[in-house]
Amino acid sequence: MSDWRETCHPDIRLVLEYWQQKCAGREMPARSDIDPADLRRFLPHITLVDVVDDERRFVYRLVGTNEVELRGYDPTGKPVSEAFFASSANEALKHYEAARDTRAPHYIADPFQAVDRFVGEADLFLPLSNDGQKVNMIMVFSISRDLYQTSGPSDDSDDAQ
Repeated sequence: MSDWRETCHPDIRLVLEYWQQKCAGREMPARSDIDPADLRRFLPHITLVDVVDDERRFVYRLVGTNEVELRGYDPTGKPVSEAFFASSANEALKHYEAARDTRAPHYIADPFQAVDRFVGEADLFLPLSNDGQKVNMIMVFSISRDLYQTSGPSDDSDDAQ
């Protein structure tokens, strides 16, 4: 079986390489290591999720404009368990839990039916840590295709590879 890095969308690899560079010898970078200016063309496809020590577990801090458009609403401030965009809450939560528990990148390619449209999605979950040990935030980069959308980040930029 091939490694997902060999078959994923090229922008997934670019964001992963950026995260790896920001690790700078540590297991994971901190949120403060991530410069939004470096990820400008990817920002509409990025979501930041706080990892919290209560029953909510994962809470949307910031949701990129493409993600808001795809969902039809902005879930900022809501727990993932209530405002997930996946086939089920359990399906969504297991991916956040994998990134939190392994403290490593987690990739998923997940086609699913949402309301009246089929959505094909690939997500890269990247853990962030203020202390280098405990994951306190997860940055998610998503490439989505649905009946209403046909472009991704690479298609939005003249400097895309």
